[in-house]
Formats: sequence, structure tokens, C-alpha cells
Amino acid sequence: MLEQFNCKNVVIVNNKGEIIYFTMNNLPIYDLELENTMGRKVTSLYKNLDNNNSSMIASIKTGKSFINLKQGLKTQNDNLVYQVGSTYPLIEGNKVIGAVEFADIVDENNISIYNRDYKYKIYYRQNGTCYTIDDIITRNAKMLEIKEKIRRVSKTESTVLIQGNTGTGKELVAQSIHNCSNRRDGPFVSQNCGAIPENLLEGILFGTTKGSFTGAEEKEGLFESAKGGTLFLDEINSLSPISQVKILKAIEEKRIRRIGGTQEIPLDIRIIVALNEEPQKLMKEGRMRSDLYYRLSVVQIILPDLIHRKDDIEILSNYYIERYNRELGYNVRAISKELLSAFEHYHWPGNIRELKNVIEGGFNVIIRNEITLKDIPKRILESKNTLPIQALQSSNYDLKTYLENHEKNIILEAYKSHQNNLSLTAKSLKISKQLLKYKIDKYMK
Repeated sequence: MLEQFNCKNVVIVNNKGEIIYFTMNNLPIYDLELENTMGRKVTSLYKNLDNNNSSMIASIKTGKSFINLKQGLKTQNDNLVYQVGSTYPLIEGNKVIGAVEFADIVDENNISIYNRDYKYKIYYRQNGTCYTIDDIITRNAKMLEIKEKIRRVSKTESTVLIQGNTGTGKELVAQSIHNCSNRRDGPFVSQNCGAIPENLLEGILFGTTKGSFTGAEEKEGLFESAKGGTLFLDEINSLSPISQVKILKAIEEKRIRRIGGTQEIPLDIRIIVALNEEPQKLMKEGRMRSDLYYRLSVVQIILPDLIHRKDDIEILSNYYIERYNRELGYNVRAISKELLSAFEHYHWPGNIRELKNVIEGGFNVIIRNEITLKDIPKRILESKNTLPIQALQSSNYDLKTYLENHEKNIILEAYKSHQNNLSLTAKSLKISKQLLKYKIDKYMK
């Protein structure tokens, strides 16, 4: 059976994670010896491997397979070995009796930019996360400071407030804190507060007791589900002031009571919350209680928009290109120089999520091994200041179209800033009211 897998290294472990079979053509590279490997715990082979991040242990615990996983393994002699492999559970009847891994060594220069820049990528799944701090792809000074802050705050139990616009990576940061902390063995429970109907909120967060209302069952809420781990509440600003009071009470007293219950349940969790709006604005408008904000913001992490991370645009683009190459079986090398320049001039209202989707969209229409200006949505090229003049020299994006798009943006922005008043807009642009009306009709079709 094993011969059908074209891999040089095969390891089989029992349900305790002990090696019962292995064949490796690269033992010296892994700093392993034949006679000292059989019977050992697989996690003892490498310095950066343990029960929390081993794909083989995860496969035994969950019964899941992990395909084409790229790992950087630190040997007992402090050498780094890069491998790509797949792990499968061994099942007898309904019981997982072990796991098998098929892997090949890969050259450091051929491994993805993800693993080349972040040496210790290991797979986390069993605690409910899919990201670690290594997934924060950056060379931006501000983001590097944030990564260091994540490492520091993960050593404490303080409440953390993450502030950032849509698509900036708030859950990525929350999961990174969890996986760097002493709570990484516990669950990571995430909930977008904006997705909970107000009438169901209390039951979802705090749980219910049987008979507390028609159809109610004995059920724990998210605060209980996160016991020993981390509870992440995203868009907490979407909660009503009444719900915010209940959250504040639970955090202050470190205990909750289920709906219809009388028993006080102590909490053993860390709280991380996120806002997608400015807190001062929310408090001024009465949409966020000031006492809740000050209680939550013991540690505050403010994520910059992608427009303020222009030095990350190329590295992030390459990261997503490699991702979709693997997923779709393509061989796209990069984005063109003209497209990179356009990306660096675009304002990215959807931030990293928008960049990811633009790259994915490019893969759906690409006809060569490079993503170019022709392969991306028009909104990016038509946005003010997106397309630099030098890009015109090597694309089919002609000067007339370029100038029209600039005129369109200038006119519509001025019209909007003057509350759609034709006279004031025409006066500010120093053109006749009739000409302005003609152009507005033209551009607002």
C-alpha cells in the first residue's frame, strides 16, 4: 500500500503518538538515527513540535486528514528542515488507532514565501483556530510592532480590544494571541455580535436552563464553551446598550448565570473583543457604553488599513498567488509591474480581504502566467489616483479613458461634497452649470 504514495518519508504512529513504522531516505538531514527512532513519541523528534501543533497528534484527536501541509521543523541539532506532507488518521471500525504521514523535503528557496519568512509554521486546528502569529504576513514597521505586542500581551490574562476596519485582520490577531498564550490548549470561541438577533443574544452568550421558556433546553452558552480558553467577540459595538451592560457584568464579576438558572457559574476565560468603528465616535453617539469601553481596552491594538501598509502589498499579493496556485493547480508567477503600481496607488476600502478577492478574481480570467491590468476589476483602475502615468505606456488603458475617469472622480466628489447642489458645485469647479449637468448625467448613468 505504502508504495503507491510517491513520498520518500513515511511515518506511522499508534494512538499514543508513538512511532511504530517509519522509512526515511533523509535521516541525516532530520538529524535522526535509525536505532533511536522506533518507539519514540513523534513530538520528541523536533524541538518545535508538541501535542498542540503536531499534525499527527491532531489527526489522532480529530480523525481528520491534513493535506499538503508545509512545515518548518527544528531538529535536535537546531537545524531547520522544510517538508511538505499529508497526514491521515488510521481508523479501525469507528475508532482512530493511529496516523500515517507521507512527506518530502523541499528546498528552502522553493517553499512558499509564507514559510520562508516565518520559520515555525505548524498546523493548529484542534483548538478551533486556523491562524497563528506566523500568518501575519508583513514587512511593515507598524505591523511588526503589532506582532511584537501580540507576543507580549499573550503572556498575560488582560482583556484585549482590537480596533480595525473591515478586512484588516482582527480575528487573525485574536487567534494569534490565543495561540501564543498559555491558553492555546483550550478552545478559541469566536462570535460576531452583529450576527446575533437581539432576542437570542442572552441565551447564546450565557446559556439556558431547561424549561426557562418554551422549547428551552439545558445548554451552555459561549462564555461556558470557552472555559480554559479564549472568547472573541467581534463587532461588540453592534450590541444594544442593555446587552452591553450584561457583558460588562460578566467580565467584572467573572461569573454568569444561565437564563432561568439560579446557579452562578465561574468563568475561566480570556476576553478579546473587536470594534470596526472609532470608539470615541461610538460613545459620543451613544452606541457604546463608556464604562464597557474602558473595561475592555486594558490592552488596545489598532490595526492599520492596507493603504497605510503599501510596503506589504507585493508580499501579500505573492502570498495569495501561491495559495491559489496550490488550490487551483495554476502556475502564476506574479502580478505585473504595472498592476503592482496600480495596487500601490489604490485606496483599498476592503483592505486585505479585498486584495485577496481581487487576486482570486484574476485567477478566474487569467490567460497567461502573470496577472495584469486586464485581469482586475475596473473599479480599481477607475479609482482616483490609481493608475500612474507610466502604466499607460505598457497597457491598453488609453489616455482618453484615463483622463475621463479622473474627470469623473473629480466631478462626482465635488458634487457629493456640495450636497448635490449644482450651482455650488459648478462654482467650485469654475465651469458653467449647464456643462456640469451634462457631465453629471453622463457619469451617473
